[in-house]
Amino acid sequence: MKGLWRWLALALLAFFALQLFFVLRIALMARINPESTSFQRSALWAQWRGDAPVHWRQQWVPYAQISAQLKRAVIASEDDGFTQHDGVQWSAIERAWERNASARARAERSEQRHPNRPMRPVRLRGGSTITQQLAKNLLLSGERTLARKGQELALAYMLEGLLSKQRILEIYLNNVEWGDGIYGAEAAAEHYYRKSAAQLTAPEAARLAVMLPAPRRFEKSPNSAYLAGRTRTILARMPSAQLP
Repeated sequence: MKGLWRWLALALLAFFALQLFFVLRIALMARINPESTSFQRSALWAQWRGDAPVHWRQQWVPYAQISAQLKRAVIASEDDGFTQHDGVQWSAIERAWERNASARARAERSEQRHPNRPMRPVRLRGGSTITQQLAKNLLLSGERTLARKGQELALAYMLEGLLSKQRILEIYLNNVEWGDGIYGAEAAAEHYYRKSAAQLTAPEAARLAVMLPAPRRFEKSPNSAYLAGRTRTILARMPSAQLP
């Protein structure tokens, strides 16, 4: 029994040490720009292991040098309550769970009716805020487990408690993936429009924002009907998006 309590104590100590490590890492980000994220390092490792040449495009630019249109577009597309919430929107997570459950149920009914037809993968929604996305990409692995999701929620609150909304959005826009090996607003603007992030127009910004859930897929299908339609929707929402 004493051995069990000893292992439990060690596990708790390791857990709190990990949380302290995360707190210190995030606190440093108030002043120091992160050179890379966990997601980027995983993607780079996958490139190294593959046969294709390794490529990486990223250039950090200050918040003021990123088009306000792009900031509005990303908020309108990814997290319209960004300036109001404290890192997590529980109502959005609940709605995402309900939609995912409905999608799975429809897929199961379709499989029962057509057992010989190949089953399409169910497209799941996450309901994550910009802060949660940053927490996941910045410091965590890409695995889908309850433990990782719980850590993501804790990190989101840490980010909100230690950094300003403006700093969170600045780090997010400079590190988010916009295509295979393309990270950050400046690299995306140069790659897709041959201009700086500061010069992006409203339609260009809206199109980039719509790419974010699946940037590699949309990079390969730039004429997607969904991409065009969703871009028009985000353009209409952008004027009401609040900037930090």
